[in-house]
Amino acid sequence: MPEAIKQKIVIFGAFGAGKTTLIKTIDPESTHIEANCAGGTTTVALDFGRVELDGRHLHLYGTPGQERFEFAREIIAKGMDGAVLLVDAGSPVDEFTRHLYSSLTAAKVPFVVILNKCEAEGPVPAGIAAEFGTTPVWIVSALDRKQCLDALRRFAGTLPVRTNGSSRSR
Repeated sequence: MPEAIKQKIVIFGAFGAGKTTLIKTIDPESTHIEANCAGGTTTVALDFGRVELDGRHLHLYGTPGQERFEFAREIIAKGMDGAVLLVDAGSPVDEFTRHLYSSLTAAKVPFVVILNKCEAEGPVPAGIAAEFGTTPVWIVSALDRKQCLDALRRFAGTLPVRTNGSSRSR
């Protein structure tokens, strides 16, 4: 019997982009390490969820969205097979999001940009998408399970499958 395909996908994004919501929508049993803050709660370590799609066991790791947690993002990113950069389409792209985009590009890891919160008043997805060059940009509501699963299935299908014994070098 063939061994199950396991893949690590890390979700990056600025504070409030919807990383925790995305993971909770995909896996309602997911784990979150968060603290109270002025805007409600914030992830201070990571979010973790799992889902099986098309024979792939996807392990989803959400990273903290504040600059001061760079060390945590670096630790969580080790060994990732792919990444999602989640962007709040209701706000202009900030320097932190640009930093995350540059870091993912430099790491040469397969990734996609997902624009969230497009249903809010005033977002301009086309203008925001232009910020990310030739990187695939998809519009997905982190609150819509079907959209989230479809996007994740589509992205995971583009990731190379590691053979048994190979290691992740990132």
